[in-house]
Amino acid sequence: MTEPQRMQILPQQRASDQQAGQSAPADQSPISELDIGEYREQDRFLPIANVSRIMKVAVPPSTKIGKDAKECVQECVSEFISFITSEAAERSLVEKRKTIGGEDILYAMNSLGFDNYAEVLKIYLAKLRKHQTSSANTRVSDPFIEPRSGGGV
Repeated sequence: MTEPQRMQILPQQRASDQQAGQSAPADQSPISELDIGEYREQDRFLPIANVSRIMKVAVPPSTKIGKDAKECVQECVSEFISFITSEAAERSLVEKRKTIGGEDILYAMNSLGFDNYAEVLKIYLAKLRKHQTSSANTRVSDPFIEPRSGGGV
């Protein structure tokens, strides 16, 4: 196997530095692929218990899932989420926004060739927004829901 490729990721400057026209401090060197390997596994991947629980739903109850299979799916799912999120973050950065929204995720999935998944998520996002709107209206108009008081019970 060859030596890992060194991918260059430049740290972002603080907004105040950019506004003031200052450059990044000299001690901030680019982050390499080798540096990323130093992060703990729990910081890079979704929790294995969550991945395992999702996997169990997809197979018959009597099926056992090996530890290596769980770890493989954990790594793949985490990488997939990072891939989609980085594309969505790039779009929001181009549009000078600090928040990634559902539309950014849909755009990223379409632009990366995951059109079939994007269509399903578009429907889900519309249902989610409709539910959130109706829940907000219910809370305002429902006379039986009392607001929480600031004090303890």
